[in-house]
Amino acid sequence: MSTEQQPQQEQQAQEEVIQEQVQSEQTPEQQRIVELENALAQAESNLAEQKDSALRARADMENARKRAEAEVDKARKFALERFAGELLTVIDNLERALQVADASNDAVKSLVEGVAITHKSFIATIEKFGMTVIDPQGQPFNPELHQAMGMQESAELEPNSVIAVMQKGYEINGRLLRPAMVMVSRAPEGGVDVQA
Repeated sequence: MSTEQQPQQEQQAQEEVIQEQVQSEQTPEQQRIVELENALAQAESNLAEQKDSALRARADMENARKRAEAEVDKARKFALERFAGELLTVIDNLERALQVADASNDAVKSLVEGVAITHKSFIATIEKFGMTVIDPQGQPFNPELHQAMGMQESAELEPNSVIAVMQKGYEINGRLLRPAMVMVSRAPEGGVDVQA
């Protein structure tokens, strides 16, 4: 037994002796009142523990519900991500067809118009499901949304601006699905004095 425990045990023993002396001096009614007060104190202690336990259980349940809702929302938003990624090649092919088609040729004019209408309705449909097109032509280069394929000197645009978009990028519900592949401008060689 440690020296710290000895005084505590001695104090407890003294308190028990005092309680026994007080109880022996009390009438049976007074002893019954003391017993009931002790039982009441024990019941209140148990009630406080049960309330605390119930509050913790309710908080755990609420946290689990919120986590489940967040996971369901995330699954709903991004369930189509892989499918949407596969659709991007279809959109790219429709855009290439429109770029190379000769709209002035009467023989294919109605075909080009059909492809343009199909492309337009396809873009409108994917936008209904949270996809957005990233077409940064003339905008500042953003490495979070754009992938630089090369740099080219330009006196007309500010450095680090998008000169050309080789392939449009796409986002789905705010998450990048594919970065836009771009050509970025840089300052002309003769316009900067590097000998300073």
